Amino acid sequence: MQTQTNQIQTPSTPKKSNVVKLAIIAMLSAVGVVLQYLEFSVPFVPVFLKLDFSDIPELIGAFLLGPVGGVVICLVRNAVHLLVSQSAFIGELSNFILGASFAICAGLIYKTHKTKKGALLACLCGAVVMAAVSVPSNYFIIYPVYAQLFGGMETILGLYQTILPAADTLLKALLIFNVPFTLVKGLLCAAVTMVIYKPLSRLFTQMNTAMRRHRDV
Repeated sequence: MQTQTNQIQTPSTPKKSNVVKLAIIAMLSAVGVVLQYLEFSVPFVPVFLKLDFSDIPELIGAFLLGPVGGVVICLVRNAVHLLVSQSAFIGELSNFILGASFAICAGLIYKTHKTKKGALLACLCGAVVMAAVSVPSNYFIIYPVYAQLFGGMETILGLYQTILPAADTLLKALLIFNVPFTLVKGLLCAAVTMVIYKPLSRLFTQMNTAMRRHRDV
């Protein structure tokens, strides 16, 4: 990450550059869709909080293409997941809000600090921001809609209280369960990204170089 060779080398022709970016977005979005299906429950949180690693592709996209690229990847994978939504599309909306906040924060930091330390800082800050955003987004948007569709706020709080009876208000439940859960999810995605980003960036650079050579033939 510390050298320019690890970054996408933008072709001189805008059309070729756009083709490469679209190809990267398409590939990473496809990976994100697959990862979003591979979700699983974890102990000590309500059953509807599922862990997956679908934020990894948008984080990689934010590093390669900037924060906008990461947000587009997050949008595409959630739009595709709408086809099999079991939450009346509310789960996908929540996933997009949190994933986009992760990508924007991490992408903005890495854009100005393109080093290994900068990438690590971007990942950590992105995870913290995503966890923080989970409180207002769930409190004001996601859970009120869930409550209207699925039996009221008492039903939702009941799922938290089966684990911890003291979680008797929505804000308590979010702070006790959702914030740590979202933070851990973000940190896990960040850890995987730190391991795989460098070889992936080389692969995309090679792909870009091959397209430039093909253009010059």
